[in-house]
This record gives sequence, structure tokens and C-alpha cells, in this order.
Amino acid sequence: MRTKKVVLALAAIALVIAVLFVCAKKTGQQDNTKRIGIISAMGNEVEMLLSEAEIDHVDKIGDLEYHVGTLRGHPVVISKSGIGKVRASSGVTAMLNNYNIESVMFTGIAGGVADETEVLDVVIATKLVEHDYGRMTNEGLTWTSGDPGAGVQDGEYYIADPKLVDMAYEAASEVVGKEHAYKGVVATGDQFIASETYVKRLQDMYNAYACEMEGASLAVVCIKYDVPFIVIRTLSDKADGKAHESYANMGTIAAENSNKIILNMLEDME
Repeated sequence: MRTKKVVLALAAIALVIAVLFVCAKKTGQQDNTKRIGIISAMGNEVEMLLSEAEIDHVDKIGDLEYHVGTLRGHPVVISKSGIGKVRASSGVTAMLNNYNIESVMFTGIAGGVADETEVLDVVIATKLVEHDYGRMTNEGLTWTSGDPGAGVQDGEYYIADPKLVDMAYEAASEVVGKEHAYKGVVATGDQFIASETYVKRLQDMYNAYACEMEGASLAVVCIKYDVPFIVIRTLSDKADGKAHESYANMGTIAAENSNKIILNMLEDME
């Protein structure tokens, strides 16, 4: 009887080990394949990419899903982080910690800031800045540049990878036309901007072309991990008093344009 119990116990242990081994093989930490990380804030910002990709499996890390597979012949990991700086930074950190990521592409929508931009134009971030970083006093927010230890370059900006910037700009020019594609500063903060007054502030302080809620926080993490990154934004609104209405009407179309740019970039990559 005792021998039978020992055999059963050993069999149970072997089964547990086998299950753990199978599960471990499906995690990013066991996968040494170099992959391109693609991340967005919202589901409609990666919906087209997921429909075009060949997904091998989906890993759940925390409450986020990481879709592992290939897209246009390239190994990729695709994820939706959630809206805002904290969610974006935690989402990309988990991605970099669990997969062998060679570059990160952020795809999504934004509010237009530069006067010359219009809804559905594209802004490729050359630099990113946290416009809500600073000290709050009785006189209001006093902006200060980010912590140099967090990867701030060029004074106060986080610099996107120049090669990826050029590739994204060329792809954007193919998707929306060169007259609707821009390269410039993208301002990040934890607010949906719908204010002409604040747009003027973003113009005057940073010469920003667009504003959004995730890019600079993703940039901080990528710089810390020494991983090249790009932020691609199609404008869903002009960040003015009509921003909510324009976002509701044009958000999905804008998101699809950003996805098309990602697909074009992947097709042009060796």
C-alpha cells in the first residue's frame, strides 16, 4: 500500500512539473526570439493589427494580454496597455521584461496642436515631453524638465529613434499623403485636452504638434532599457472645445490610419 502511495505521489509530482514546463514554454521569458513590440492605449488602436497578425498564443501578465505571433513576416508582441502615463509605462515595462524586444512601436490617436495640422493628419514624434510634470503652487503649475536619470535628453525632451522616425514618416506619407504627414514634438500628460487656451500653452512652451496621454512615459522606459522606439499618432481632433465630438466621430478612422502606417513600416523592413 505504501509503495502504491509513493508511486501515485511521484506521478502527481511529474504531472505538475510537466504542466509547469508547458506553461513556462509559452511565456516570453522562455522565448529568445527577437520581436518588435507594438503597443497602444485602446483596443481600437491595435484592432486592425491583431486581425492581420498570425497569433501563436496570448500571454496574460497581470491583467494585460500580450499577443505573440508574426505580422507581415516579423515576429511581434502586440498589447493594449490602457489610457494614461502609468498604464503605458507599466505595460511596456512588462513587455520588455518578458520578451526579447528589439524595438517598440506605439500606435494610436492624438489631439492636434500645431496650427497647420488638421484632423486625420499624422504626427511622427521626433521628441516627447511631459507637459504636466512640475510643481503645483497657488499660482498654478510650474513646469520643470524631467529627471535626467529618467532618460531626459536634449534638455527636457525624450528623443525617438531617428531611423524609426524616418521610416514612420515615409510610411505615413504613403498612407495619408506627404502634405498630411508631420514630424515634430508630441506633448504627453494625464489629461484629455479640449482647450484652445491650453493648446496655445503647448505651442508656446514646446512647439508641440500633438498632445496625448502615453508617449513620453513609454519613451522613459524604452530609454532606460536602451530599446529604440517610435510614437505614431493620427489626429482624431484639434484638442479644442470640439475635441470630444471630433474624437467620437473620427477616433476609429484615425486609429486605423496609424495601424496602416505600422503595416507599411513592417513591409518595408528587411
